[in-house]
Formats: sequence, C-alpha cells, structure tokens
Amino acid sequence: MNSLKDGFFPDEVILQILARLPVKSLYRSKTVCKLWCRLSSDKYFIQLYNELSVKNPMVLVEVSEVSESKSSLICVDNLRGVSEISLDFLKDRIKVRASCNGLLCCSSIPDKGVYYVCNPMTREFRLLPKSRERPVTRFYPDGEATLVGLACNLLSQKFNVVLAGYHRSFGHRSDGTFICLVFDSELNKWRKFVSYQDDHFTHMNRNQVVFVNGSLHWLTGGCSCILVLDLDCDIWRKMPFPDKVSYGSGSGNRIYLLESDGFLSLIQISDAWMNIWVLKDYERQEWDLVDRVSLRCIRGLVPGIFPISQTGEYVFLATHKQVLVYQRKNRVWKEMYSVKNGCTLPLWFSAHAFRSTIFSCH
Repeated sequence: MNSLKDGFFPDEVILQILARLPVKSLYRSKTVCKLWCRLSSDKYFIQLYNELSVKNPMVLVEVSEVSESKSSLICVDNLRGVSEISLDFLKDRIKVRASCNGLLCCSSIPDKGVYYVCNPMTREFRLLPKSRERPVTRFYPDGEATLVGLACNLLSQKFNVVLAGYHRSFGHRSDGTFICLVFDSELNKWRKFVSYQDDHFTHMNRNQVVFVNGSLHWLTGGCSCILVLDLDCDIWRKMPFPDKVSYGSGSGNRIYLLESDGFLSLIQISDAWMNIWVLKDYERQEWDLVDRVSLRCIRGLVPGIFPISQTGEYVFLATHKQVLVYQRKNRVWKEMYSVKNGCTLPLWFSAHAFRSTIFSCH
C-alpha cells in the first residue's frame, strides 16, 4: 500500500481533521470511500493520529451500582465529555488492572490467572497464553500478582505485560523472593526473573503504574521511593523523590505518581496545596516544580481526592463520587462527572488514566 504522503490519498488538511476524530467515528468513516477505509492501517496516519491523541489523556472509572450486580465503565474526556465503554466483547467478568496508551490489561474474575489485553475503542483483544510458571508460582498473600503493569510502545505497536509479586511456598509466608513474569507481544510468550524486594504497595500504588523511558514505575507503599522496572534488561532499581518532597510529615501530605506529556510526574497533596513535579531530565534525575495549586476552592474534598491523569494544561482528580478537572491555565475547577445513585466503591478505587489510540493487540 502506498503511503498517505505519496499524494494518492487525502491532503494533509483532511488527514489532520480525520486524525482528530474519536476512534469509533474514524472507523465509521471507513464506509465513505476506499481511501478512507485504508487509513486505520496506514503507518503514517496511525503515527499522526496517536501523536495527537496522547495529548488528550482521559480517565476511566468503574461504577458499581448498589442495586445492580454488574458494573459499568465510564470514560471522562476533557474535550468530548462523558461516555460509557463496554468490554462485553471479552465475554468474561473482568477487572481492569492496568492502562497504557489506549490498551487495557484485564484479569478474569472467575478464572484466576487469565489475562486479556484489549483496545476498548476498536474492540480488539488478545487472550494471553498461560505461563508455564504460573501453576507453580504462588503469589503472596492471595495468589494474585501484587503488581500488574502494561507497557505499550506506540511507535513499534508492541506491548509487554508484567505480573510481579512475592513468592510463597505452600503453607508459608513470603520469604522476600520477588517473582516477575513479563509477556512479550511480539514473541507471544512469557519470560521470568527472580529478585529480592522488601517493599509493600497500597491499592493506589498498584493502580498508578507509569510507563515512560522504556520502564515501568510504581510508588512503594511507604512512599519512600519509586520502584522502577527496566524492561530492556529486566532489572529492578529504585529512584529517589525530589529533595523537597516529603511524605506524611504534617499537613496530611500524600504523594501520587502520574505521567505528564511523556514525562514522569509526582503530585504532592497537602491540606492546602497541590504541588506538581516533573522529571525533566530522566538520566540525571532532575525534577522541576512546574505548578503549585491552591486547594482552597475544594477544601472539603481534599482528604478524599486523588489525581488520576494530567497534561501540562489540566489535571483529572477523582473523589468518592465525582471526577473533577483542574484547568491549569485559567486556574478553574470543574466537575466532569458525578455518581447520582449509591455505588459500592469510591470512584478513585478503580480509576485509571486512559487515552484513545489506534493500537492493535494482535
């Protein structure tokens, strides 16, 4: 197939317009003509589309209604508002475990050890093969992996899934042995390596895994450092916080790990302020304090507010029943979504950063 740059396809103006459509609308536009039908498989257009889409991160929240046994997945988009996303094409009861560059990693609720990677916008999915290691690898304490990570490279269209946790022998507690399984989408198989760790992880620590610079990043449970997995060489290492960041030392300090326009970012929330740090130089580990936000306007919500997703222009935060957006340029707070009825779990409990991309699971 000729490239879209060769002149046989719509000019750059039309491409720029189509590249700004939601994925679902783009796929519907395939019926317009044969040329448009080929867009979603053309490398030049895919790169253009994804470059634009990564600038518009969203939030996915799982809403479990008290009156219903099933839950719904809500997408909150700063540009297009609120919509519901269905994962019914998986034909399984699942839990979203990780999100990265338009793909979701989901685990089966009835069948432990069964994992899917899917693109909810294109409704493509891939059932991951079971690792030979999994039947003999007992994760502590409940048989589930402590950490689940998803690393998706938009340029190569390849992804990795990481399952990591403490090993225990039958009937015994963990001895500190940390098992890591890494799935390679290109090879369609798992690899395993073993290390020793002494960290623990809270629920929010596990949810907020960030993929930048070829590595996955998690906050440790005591927020003492950032745990990094380098996927190129299968090595765990620890990264320190900015010198001026402290956790839990008065004023209710809390720390969260996010991505910001391709950079690793730390958000520190106290009773009165939200400080946003960005790791501008990854190799030298040089952090910049890029914003300091007063929380006076939402003072009553501060104890139960959690940042989920951000860009240089705005920050999404979730509370028990609301998703808020903070516009950084004009310093305005806005409610984007709220649960009208009772829900079993707070929204922040199952919130993930998300973006809409053309990324094939196959």
